[in-house]
Amino acid sequence: MMTDEKIKNSSELEFAVFCIENVAAKLGVDAERVYQAFTEQSDILNGYIVPEYEVLHTQSREYIVDDLLDLMKERGVEV
Repeated sequence: MMTDEKIKNSSELEFAVFCIENVAAKLGVDAERVYQAFTEQSDILNGYIVPEYEVLHTQSREYIVDDLLDLMKERGVEV
């Protein structure tokens, strides 16, 4: 289980925004809905994106988006 971590610096913040905006674009929905899905409906933001920042930010945009969509599906998170 991932730990619950808060965003610590501007690089992590920019990456979190990148993740949210790109997932929203892929799904054709508003970024605010994805943010709510990642924070209110699940712990994807502080429980996965932030703790795994060091590994995730080195991957391609397509890989990151697909990984997050797979995680949403696994956890039953819908937007």
